Amino acid sequence: MRLDNLTALVTGASSGIGEAVTYRFRQEGARLLLTARREHLESVCGSDVYLPGDLRDEGFVARLAARAADVYGTIDVVVLNHGLQAGGRLTEMSVDKARDVLESNLLSSFLVMKHFAPLMPSGSGSFVLISSRLGIVGKPEEVLYSAAKGGLIMLAKGAAIEWADRNIRVNVVAPGLTATPVIEASIQRQEDPEAYRRFRASQIPLQRLATPEEVADAVLFLASQESSYVTGAVLPVDGGYTAF
Repeated sequence: MRLDNLTALVTGASSGIGEAVTYRFRQEGARLLLTARREHLESVCGSDVYLPGDLRDEGFVARLAARAADVYGTIDVVVLNHGLQAGGRLTEMSVDKARDVLESNLLSSFLVMKHFAPLMPSGSGSFVLISSRLGIVGKPEEVLYSAAKGGLIMLAKGAAIEWADRNIRVNVVAPGLTATPVIEASIQRQEDPEAYRRFRASQIPLQRLATPEEVADAVLFLASQESSYVTGAVLPVDGGYTAF
């Protein structure tokens, strides 16, 4: 029970990595505050608290923090898993779409960190930001997404130094291609889904996609006291993709 009696916020909790993190944290004894955009979340159970909303809206983030303070008093762990992936050639992307990618991934994370760091107990706390392999390396037609996810890494590194005197640790998990429902749906839209899956897997040294559970295990490590002397770190969970 590595998170026994700790309180944790998980954003983007409705599916994929967020759902896997929620399940893993619940197994380890955490009391959970969950958020996503869906009005209802079927995976909510027991004493979980779910509040839907848009993390780009500072008013909503403030209400979320107020709910956390009211229900739990303090928050020990925050997992920032929400985001938006939108591709397209750099010269063809509209400024509105670019702004949406940056706000959905980077600025919304800043808002959550701004409002939730004051709720962390004196002398402890852990933020885990979910970036991407594309926050470490570039990829054509994913330039703004890479900029946003790379920005998350630097947001985490700066915050890790700024909050070190409070012993608030800030770390990053950078997943590779992961078999989430969104990715699986994109594979199934291809003319030959299995051939496309093999092609994508062939670009990864371990020759397969990650599972959401494998990413959740890395998040658990950085959230728990097992990583008590780790801050400002980036942990790739990408099958070796960024080792090239």
